[in-house]
Amino acid sequence: MNNDEAVVAVVKALEAIGVPFMVTGSFASNFYGVPRATKDADFILETDAIDFARLRSALGPELQLDPQLSFEGVTTTFRYQIHKRSSPPFTIELFILSNDPYDLERFRRRRRGTTVGVPVELPSPEDVIINKLRWSKQGRRTKDIDDARNVIAVQTGRLDWDYIHRWCDVHGTRELLENIRRSIPTKIEPG
Repeated sequence: MNNDEAVVAVVKALEAIGVPFMVTGSFASNFYGVPRATKDADFILETDAIDFARLRSALGPELQLDPQLSFEGVTTTFRYQIHKRSSPPFTIELFILSNDPYDLERFRRRRRGTTVGVPVELPSPEDVIINKLRWSKQGRRTKDIDDARNVIAVQTGRLDWDYIHRWCDVHGTRELLENIRRSIPTKIEPG
């Protein structure tokens, strides 16, 4: 089983047991921006009331579910992890939707898209940008800044800037957003 097949297996398993979810992280930024390789996949689940026996069965033998709920410091939420048994290592994190007003709005605004060849719910491009900036501030991760820059560059002219500004102001990432926007060429000359 390769990494994409592992993501598809989790999508199908969550759909089979009826857990509302959305795919976030690099898979979402790859959909709206410039694709890059990743060693994990992130899902947001609407509930933590999961029937683990059904989920394990739906996942199949190639994926191992760690039923121990853990606290995630950057997102300040709880998560479960699924590990692919075969090489190369690949982790799928199932984050539980928090009561944070932004997280709730982001989940409500999710929309249909496609990742690894299957239709899934994804955050809006605005929410990918906002969340990547939030992660970069809390986790000091430059790849999140690059992902946000790429989504802005690819989606230019199609973004709701009032919405982005509102949440960046709340999260304290407005200056970072403006620095990223200034770094994107307004006109790219042919090479």
